Amino acid sequence: MIVKYGGNAMKSEALRRAVAHEIAALRAEVPVVVVHGGGPVIERELGARGIASEFRGGLRVTSPEAMDVVEMALCQLNKQLSQEVGAAVGLMGRDAGLLRAEVLDPALGRVGRVTGVNGALLRTLIGAGLTPVVGCVAVGPDGEALNVNADTAAGAVAGALGEGIVFLTDVDGIYRAYPDPQSLAGHLTRAEAEAGIAEGWIAGGMIPKVRAALDALDAGAPFAVIASGMRGGVLAAAARGEAGTRLTP
Repeated sequence: MIVKYGGNAMKSEALRRAVAHEIAALRAEVPVVVVHGGGPVIERELGARGIASEFRGGLRVTSPEAMDVVEMALCQLNKQLSQEVGAAVGLMGRDAGLLRAEVLDPALGRVGRVTGVNGALLRTLIGAGLTPVVGCVAVGPDGEALNVNADTAAGAVAGALGEGIVFLTDVDGIYRAYPDPQSLAGHLTRAEAEAGIAEGWIAGGMIPKVRAALDALDAGAPFAVIASGMRGGVLAAAARGEAGTRLTP
């Protein structure tokens, strides 16, 4: 099972630790790989250094100077999460070529698109009873760091391992008539999700989340779940198909 973790839940240290404990509990049922971003942490560190943030198409424009800060912030968070999960190994994409990438668009600076995953490394660690915790900094063809979107990186890892993925986010799932709680969709096929985007009931910030889930299916993941990481007890339920929205081919 791949768990993509990041976003607003990381703003609360107590909630972050609660999610880490849930990840550790899930590990008793299935092997787990955690892939994380860290937008709030990155924002704080960039702001402290007077580096302005700019986004284009939802992606952070990343100058070489900003890349240094992004990598530093994610490395620190990576080790904190690993410690909180327990029996875990914190890794970045530079480690043994874990995440390989190429520049997505020169206009975005050091932003990458994942082109390869060292699945053998992850399987070795899982086989040793350890939980890999992967921060979303990849290594480019020039050997330098690239900032990669955590959702798409998590999808690439899920595809490389042929495992299902849970995207923990700040909403309970996909609604057919947001915010009516009765309209929460428990399951959607790819065709239904594409129709939802075309018809407009999947809109705004939910579109990139759904696209990331569909990309994970394309890469080889058997299913993808979009569920809330903002309250306790959701992760295990989402893994069982009892919470969030499960997307299948």
